[in-house]
Amino acid sequence: MVQETDLCFDIQGDVKAIGVKMNYDYSETVEFLLDWYDLNRRFLPWREEPRPYYVWISEIMLQQTRVEAVKVYFERFISTLPSIKDLADCEEEKLLKLWEGLGYYNRVRNLQKTAKIIVEEYNGQMPADYDKLLQLPGIGPYTAGAIASISFQIPEPAVDGNVLRVMKRVAGSFDDITKAPVKKQMENDLREIIPRDRPGDFNQSIMDLGATVCIPNGKPLCDKCPIIHLCNGFQKGIQMLIPVKPEKKPRKIEDRTILLMEFDNRYAIRKRGSKGLLARLWELPGLDGKLSVMAVEEILLREGYRNFTIQPLGEGKHIFSHIEWHMVGYHIKFMEVPDEDILCNPDYVAEYNGYETVNTDCIWVSKERINKEFTLPSAFEIYKRFIV
Repeated sequence: MVQETDLCFDIQGDVKAIGVKMNYDYSETVEFLLDWYDLNRRFLPWREEPRPYYVWISEIMLQQTRVEAVKVYFERFISTLPSIKDLADCEEEKLLKLWEGLGYYNRVRNLQKTAKIIVEEYNGQMPADYDKLLQLPGIGPYTAGAIASISFQIPEPAVDGNVLRVMKRVAGSFDDITKAPVKKQMENDLREIIPRDRPGDFNQSIMDLGATVCIPNGKPLCDKCPIIHLCNGFQKGIQMLIPVKPEKKPRKIEDRTILLMEFDNRYAIRKRGSKGLLARLWELPGLDGKLSVMAVEEILLREGYRNFTIQPLGEGKHIFSHIEWHMVGYHIKFMEVPDEDILCNPDYVAEYNGYETVNTDCIWVSKERINKEFTLPSAFEIYKRFIV
């Protein structure tokens, strides 16, 4: 049953929805989705043995990261920390190193925080209860629904942007999928129709359809869709206009100068403070602004450095969720380092960089130790590759 939504277009031709919300009866999709899933499901390591721990880790990793990339990280993580207790007991530096490259490091810290709670309150086993899963740090309705349905066969939906895109196209709905009431209504709609005998497969069928057919970027592959005959978006020719989301605010641009400082085959790294961007993570020393070779040399000489060479490493860019770093890098090779290494001094960093590091100076470490022990966020990857 469908109730039409009135539409209007702004000056740029963007779709805007006005009037009533879209209602759609999704019950007819169930059988077709499950039949399609049986023949076309993706074979993923966390599915072949869908332990709650595996599903949980994979779902957190899959946020902002492609499936193919996650496979490698997942296998490495699980082989190193095969149980929730292992995760709870892991040293933070080792844990961050395992997560290196995935970004969003607070997620893995929340994983460990939650693991400790599970060990203390649930004897190291994830609770087979949707509401209890929701109470755990870092687990929202989507992740709780995925764990509950896939691992415990509890009939709860797992609704994220991927699912909203697919189902709103099917409905031909121009509801704004970033609105909480729209997501809540979708959860309620799917909860009513989710098959009690195959809830995990049903949720995963929509996930896979969205990943391989009803894709987010580019034209959806409608000719391969098992529910094309039920899709209002296709029938009305509006599938490319859905989903509706507000335009993102432009990211803040920050210019940075990154210093790859080398002395005696060791490289300087320092740890950022406990708050803000990249909190408590190791970084290559840097300065605000995109400085020229002459400007960097002037700073070094003024601060007492002597007997060094500077080699430009080129420009780079790294995108965080709300910030972009536009960077220029230099390889600075010292023949000697002053007793007071001012560029690594926390007071200097706080004054000239606008953020704090922990109350220690830089440490000088070998390439081998950096690769094995210390987590350098992917923001520095373009310059880390010059460590030889």
